[in-house]
Amino acid sequence: MTDAPNFNDYDQPIGAALPDWKPRAAPSRTPIEGRYCRIEPIDVERHAKDLYEAYAGASDGRDWTYMSGGPFPDFDSYYAYATKLASSTDPLHYAIIDRETGKAVGTFALMRIDVANGVIEVGHVAYSPLLKRTRAGTEAQYLLMRRAFDELGYRRYEWKCDALNAPSRRAAARYGFIFEGIFRQAIVYRGRSRDTAWFSIIDGEWPAISRGFQQWLSPENFDAQGQHRTGLAALISAAKA
Repeated sequence: MTDAPNFNDYDQPIGAALPDWKPRAAPSRTPIEGRYCRIEPIDVERHAKDLYEAYAGASDGRDWTYMSGGPFPDFDSYYAYATKLASSTDPLHYAIIDRETGKAVGTFALMRIDVANGVIEVGHVAYSPLLKRTRAGTEAQYLLMRRAFDELGYRRYEWKCDALNAPSRRAAARYGFIFEGIFRQAIVYRGRSRDTAWFSIIDGEWPAISRGFQQWLSPENFDAQGQHRTGLAALISAAKA
């Protein structure tokens, strides 16, 4: 529910005052340690080989349909792509390291970094088969959200995807993002038109979402076979109640 508006001297409704607001810092390149994974800026010499091998484990190239790059027919082509990722500051690309194996198994980025307004987006999410449907994959998203909200004090955290990308839209809903609508014909990529679905989490929602993630990630939420006892979306919903 939206807060009741304030009114100015002309009896016009206006947004909530933010007298103490200050621009936020840009995200740093420091690693983030989790229970199941570690996030660190992409380094081609350290990560490219692991990432290429992880992505090569997919049976086909469908994971790249809605991405701007890939699939990659050989290591050299992925190395060139990863080199571009590593040189970028916005998007700021991170490798996701499986703490059990010590290998990079996926990447994502913080992007469209708006320090003046405290708005930031997670994007370029490229999970290999070794990361999908794992605790590390979910924890990685939580760790990046935690950096944006708890460490840097951002007000808004965005997720955007091709409106036809059903897996990405399901992931956004699972992670607690609120669907905001479709921007029609927003982008041209891969020689085709893209309608973009917008999702967000705002700072007032974050504490409940954070509790839901922490409960899901707790070892007590998993049985002897490694299956979660309660789903993340249910835990976030309960935390919001």
